[in-house]
Amino acid sequence: MTGPGGALLVVGDVITDVVARHAGPLAPGTDTAAVIRTVPGGAGANVACWAAHRGGCEVRLLGRVGADAAVRHERELSACGVRPRLVVDADVPTGTVVCLVDEGAAAERTFLTDSGASLRLGPEDWSDALLDGVGRLHLSGYLLFGGSSRALVAVALKAAEARGVPVSVDPASAGFLAELGPDRFLALVEGVDVLLPSRDEACLLTGCPDAAEAAASLSRRVPLVVVKLGAEGALLARSGEVCARVSALPVTPRDTTGAGDAFTGAFLAALLAGADDLRAAEEGCRAGAAAVERVGARPPGRG
Repeated sequence: MTGPGGALLVVGDVITDVVARHAGPLAPGTDTAAVIRTVPGGAGANVACWAAHRGGCEVRLLGRVGADAAVRHERELSACGVRPRLVVDADVPTGTVVCLVDEGAAAERTFLTDSGASLRLGPEDWSDALLDGVGRLHLSGYLLFGGSSRALVAVALKAAEARGVPVSVDPASAGFLAELGPDRFLALVEGVDVLLPSRDEACLLTGCPDAAEAAASLSRRVPLVVVKLGAEGALLARSGEVCARVSALPVTPRDTTGAGDAFTGAFLAALLAGADDLRAAEEGCRAGAAAVERVGARPPGRG
């Protein structure tokens, strides 16, 4: 059953996260005590899992992994209620991200990223049949940072346009976005109907120092822009104006890894279930709050 709005197809990265939570600053040249866990991650996979956790629609995921961890990732995705289609790369291992989480009040994180197999997803991995029964296609912005996966994005966007399937994109990484270039990024995502940047990504894409101004500017190019502001909630913009602001829920963060992915997943699932933009953003904020109270970037599995 795909639900009244159709299924959500997420195309994106599937990653192994090594999360190191440390108290106080890192000590260069010597040891820093930390609590270290290995957990499943990847922006695309996280979005899919949080969408399935919210419920209301079938969630599918297309991604690429190495043979080293394919079985584990398929099992973890299925446990979250996602229908995975994982392409197994025989030559490159699964991507890995080391997440350094400062256990201070903000639980801020720093990423060391080895994309591995994830950005080797390519046009040959795509089939238009993937859109059968799909009500929305979501593309992880990480796909735009590799040549092969960037070519896949172009093929997927063309197929979605031909079928009238709306497309959303989350820019995913301010650091990689700066390397790609804002103008190039916006050209590559032309035609999408929803853009879900973080504050830093929105400001980088527009050159505006203020998130509201950045959202308004982006909404002249994309019909709906949802800027995620972390502990300050989110704001929505259409037709060159901010049209709504949503407050975040007050929580004590343990790990902010994946909070933006949680917002995106719940937001998209709510849209497919029939919620309006504002209600969907409220659900996104609730999911983001739940995410930061957990270690790792995924919701609890379904057992």
